[in-house]
Amino acid sequence: MKSLRTIVAAIALLGTATFDRAAAQQDAVERELEKYRQMMKADPWSNPALLDADDGEALWKKPAGPNNVSLEKCDLGKGPGVVDGAFAALPKYFADADRVMDTETRILWCREKLQGIDNSEFLKNPHPGGGARVKEVGRIATWIASKSAGMKFAAKLDHPKEVDAVEVGKVLFNRRMGPFDFACTTCHADSGKRIRLQPLPFLSKPEEAKKVVGEWPAYRVSSTHVMTMQHRVLDCFWQMRMHRVQMGSEVSNALIAYMVKTAEGGDVAAPGMKR
Repeated sequence: MKSLRTIVAAIALLGTATFDRAAAQQDAVERELEKYRQMMKADPWSNPALLDADDGEALWKKPAGPNNVSLEKCDLGKGPGVVDGAFAALPKYFADADRVMDTETRILWCREKLQGIDNSEFLKNPHPGGGARVKEVGRIATWIASKSAGMKFAAKLDHPKEVDAVEVGKVLFNRRMGPFDFACTTCHADSGKRIRLQPLPFLSKPEEAKKVVGEWPAYRVSSTHVMTMQHRVLDCFWQMRMHRVQMGSEVSNALIAYMVKTAEGGDVAAPGMKR
């Protein structure tokens, strides 16, 4: 019996030592990753997303579509043509569209209503593949986001339809779905997680959401292009092997409304840089 107790104790000690070594290795990797992230942020002008933001401004001001007009009369929530601070106050309910819209959804609406552009063909493939440049709507959204950089997320989200969107987003965020029975919380409901070299923030925790939600749109080093929040939502659904989420849909807008509400008061630091 004494021999058995000795063996059990030795196994327990070995397990503890193995766990401690794994934890130490994890901490060491995280420290190196943080150095990498800080190096990326040290020189903001090294962020390739700024090139897309510059082009987005040009696209905003360029006459286009059957009506041959620019988007300069598009109302992003602060009045026609007002861009400064608009991103920080989105998503919001727009009475003229009778729905809650984020930045990209509003751009789509303005393209249709002001420029006369039929978005149906664009919506079949609105996001870039690996190595390809972010598409025009994404470039415009990146520029609009950059005009709120340094501000705090201040979307009111108090209109009844905004409240509904946040609640729907919360349900979707926590609901297990699809062939793998995954939810957003499968990856984003604990602190300190990561997949390979990619940190997985606890997005239902305000103090963590405030640090990361405002960094999107962001330049993804691994895919060499800007990824917007609409694209990020689509990509997460793809990784869960879910049905394709259409850009500007009620589903994607609800999830974004929930994340922005959770990140309320956090800094807008877009365009960010990600692994």
